[in-house]
Amino acid sequence: MLKDEKAIVVFSGGQDSTTCLFWALKTFKEVEVVTFNYNQRHKNEIECAKTIAEELNVRHHLLDMQLLNQLAPNALTRNDIEIKDGGEGELPSTFVPGRNLIFLSFAAVLASQVNAKHIITGVSETDFSGYPDCRDAFIKSLNVSINLSMDKQFVIHTPLMWLDKEETWKLADELNVLEYIRTKTLTCYEGVIGDGCGVCPACKLRKNGLEKYLTSRKGGDV
Repeated sequence: MLKDEKAIVVFSGGQDSTTCLFWALKTFKEVEVVTFNYNQRHKNEIECAKTIAEELNVRHHLLDMQLLNQLAPNALTRNDIEIKDGGEGELPSTFVPGRNLIFLSFAAVLASQVNAKHIITGVSETDFSGYPDCRDAFIKSLNVSINLSMDKQFVIHTPLMWLDKEETWKLADELNVLEYIRTKTLTCYEGVIGDGCGVCPACKLRKNGLEKYLTSRKGGDV
């Protein structure tokens, strides 16, 4: 049973990964988190992740992945590149090539070292920005490849894969952590905790989902 097993959460301190962390804490006996420092534009997320891990008394691993910054210049790794949605047939400027491939691979190595069978990531194919490494087919394929490469039986869990942002807020509410997620997490591309800058694509997606959920919830007010 999962309640007797250990899990690693790929953790940025954002809405999605923090919701996944609370889901994991409810689902597994023991949970640890891993955050990656790739010299990202919004470095506040690392401090945010540290703070949340401390508050929840969860062991926190911080791995240096700054080579990714060198290899993948984009709006999340360069201050001089504009944050914008992708045009027709183009990926958003915030897409970091290989990020989930690398993060999940290293998370699996860490999981092997700490004897964790389960790896949790907050990717979603339902309400995403067109990132190819958030697709269910990619996750399933990578899970098989990781297991073959390490001769292990890891299970990659994606609790948010088929949830849009409204449904992700609903899950947080069902876990009794909606206000915690709303005030303590960092989703904003500009590094503003909580409701964020309100302007960047990540903030707009988050805000729209929250407003829809609170409107649909009986007696809900934004």
